[in-house]
Amino acid sequence: MAASSPLPRWAPTPSPSRPLWRWGGGTPDARTGSGGGGGAGWSLGRIFPWASAWQRRAPAGVDGRGPAGFDGVEVAPRTAAVAPAPARWAGTDEDPGVFLTWEDVCVMVAGAAYGAQPVSILSGITGHAGPGEVLAIMGPSGCGKTTLLDTLAGRLGPGITETGSILINGRREKLAFGTSAYVTQDSVLMSTMSVREAIYYSAQLQLPGTMPAAEKRAHADAVIREMGLGDAMDTRIGGRMTKGISGGQRKRVTICVEMLTRPRLLFLDEPTSGLDSAASYHVMSHIARVAAREGMTVVAAVHQPCGDVFDLFHRLCLLAYGRTIFFGPASGATQFFTESGFPCPPLRNPSDHFLRTINKDFDEEIVESSKARRKTAAEAIEILTDAYQSPAYSEKTMDRIAEMKGIGGAPFRKREQASFSTKLFVLTRRSFVNMHRDIGYYWMRLGVYLGIGICLGTIFYQVGHSYSSIQARCEVIMYTTALLTFMAIGGFPSFVEDVKVFRRERLSGHYGVAEFVISNTLSATPYLAVIAVIPGAMLYYLTGLTKGPDRFAYFVVNLCMCTLLVESMMMIIAVIVPDFLMGIIVGAGVQGVMMLNGGFFRLPNELPKPVWKYPCYYISFHKYAVQGFYKNEFIGQTFPSDQLVEKNVTISGLRVLQEKLQVEMGYSKWVNIAILCGMMVLYRVMFFAIVKIAEEVRPKLRGMRCKLCK
Repeated sequence: MAASSPLPRWAPTPSPSRPLWRWGGGTPDARTGSGGGGGAGWSLGRIFPWASAWQRRAPAGVDGRGPAGFDGVEVAPRTAAVAPAPARWAGTDEDPGVFLTWEDVCVMVAGAAYGAQPVSILSGITGHAGPGEVLAIMGPSGCGKTTLLDTLAGRLGPGITETGSILINGRREKLAFGTSAYVTQDSVLMSTMSVREAIYYSAQLQLPGTMPAAEKRAHADAVIREMGLGDAMDTRIGGRMTKGISGGQRKRVTICVEMLTRPRLLFLDEPTSGLDSAASYHVMSHIARVAAREGMTVVAAVHQPCGDVFDLFHRLCLLAYGRTIFFGPASGATQFFTESGFPCPPLRNPSDHFLRTINKDFDEEIVESSKARRKTAAEAIEILTDAYQSPAYSEKTMDRIAEMKGIGGAPFRKREQASFSTKLFVLTRRSFVNMHRDIGYYWMRLGVYLGIGICLGTIFYQVGHSYSSIQARCEVIMYTTALLTFMAIGGFPSFVEDVKVFRRERLSGHYGVAEFVISNTLSATPYLAVIAVIPGAMLYYLTGLTKGPDRFAYFVVNLCMCTLLVESMMMIIAVIVPDFLMGIIVGAGVQGVMMLNGGFFRLPNELPKPVWKYPCYYISFHKYAVQGFYKNEFIGQTFPSDQLVEKNVTISGLRVLQEKLQVEMGYSKWVNIAILCGMMVLYRVMFFAIVKIAEEVRPKLRGMRCKLCK
């Protein structure tokens, strides 16, 4: 029987060549704040006070540099004296370390059918993680790894109930920006950005506004190279339209973004998925090295790591179908399985052995046991669960939790980051570049708009000034309002991708909702102006609508405002219905209903007053757009009357508006523009409110459900 894994353990060791991470190309002393990190004298210790504190308080054998990932620095076998000692880390008042503990955590999800009993996902999970440690959460698929990670990070979704105690430094703590980061399993990134641009923009958003731009770029470059992305710096990330970097590289870019601020607490969901064994080892060794050097607490949900990666973990939380199989030092898991009657065969990866033993999805295949009778996975889970509950294991965990809860420390404070104006500028610039490069965002719509403009312009070519031209002009105006604004939903799929990026960055605290809304408006307006002016000019002059620069300017402004308003409405739909196919269907349906009440297909006085006129007619933006176009077109014009009714008589445009079109003439056409502008602002404020309310209400609702479950 193999009592322990033959694979080596690795530990941080000094590098004879150079420090593994420098701030802006500074000297090795930059980590302690005594050296210059750049021309302005910036250093890691000056930006993040805990870096120098860790250098002063580091346990024996940890000098702040550690084994290399892609830099080729030597690594040395781990010994007990070299392993980080969490009890020695107390952090600083400016930036305390993170001692994370959780006791008797249970998570349930509401049943799929109405009235169905809640389904238990986690049951009585207890554990801890401290500074300098990498805790691995492992288990078969569906065992609750990601759920536990989301619970600890406070990211559980709606409909999920949690109970238990989760404390940071012995108290309930709300994680602020810079103190924690979460790397999701899905790499949600802007597909049009290159690797360098994605990290640069993120650095400008996250790093302090008082820090020079050159220092931010140098730091971003260092983080990119640490993750082995130097050769892919100028390659676009890619997505549904174009092929870019590989899936493993996308994962590393996501990790880079969250590692920029060197958070105190780092959550990783499947950080090795999509990576080969060598890349997995280098990425995890870098994370373990930074954790040991800077007192970072790392909690990672890992599916099935290779042997070298497994040897990087300090602690292991092994789950099986919502229950704890083992919690303790990763190096002791093999001995635990051996003592329980399930030894790891020689030359087998311990993590492979653990998961094979407790995976009961294929229970017809029995697992190996040192005892006389071979046992099924279900039996193995019961034996291992009972063995872990013995005082030799579970009491050690509880004693360590009690010790961590007594450490205390100063509460977390939000770290300094870029100012509101800086974030607004960076987001506007990034969004502008994204829209410019994404063909489906505006350029395809521009082509469609040009096609529609040519079609309408040639079908209604030079309508003239006859009596029949009144109807023709009304039709041109209505089709312009309906078709060109309706096509504004064409950019919805691209906008949904932007919202996904916004959700991830918003949850990580990179910026607020206000910055996103304002920057999106500023960056989108020039493109909307282009697709309103060029097709609008073609349509306007081909059809022979009322000439005059002031009238054409109003026509273009009205059309541009309508497209902005529709995009604002689609923003609300995107945050409520994030699926782009369903979102397009909902958006088309809402616009279709608004068109029916716009005052063209059915005159205002003929609309049924309940519902359709009050309130639908007054909340339809088509009403104000169409009436503005009507006023712009007919005021000051005269037309011959219907010769079959009355000969040699002219009809003024004012009379057409009042009698034939039933337009409200109590206010100017510019008031219609103002109303459209107000509706556009209102829709964007509604988007802001929906996001903020969801952020505030969901945790409270979950807390109420948790109290009811107790």
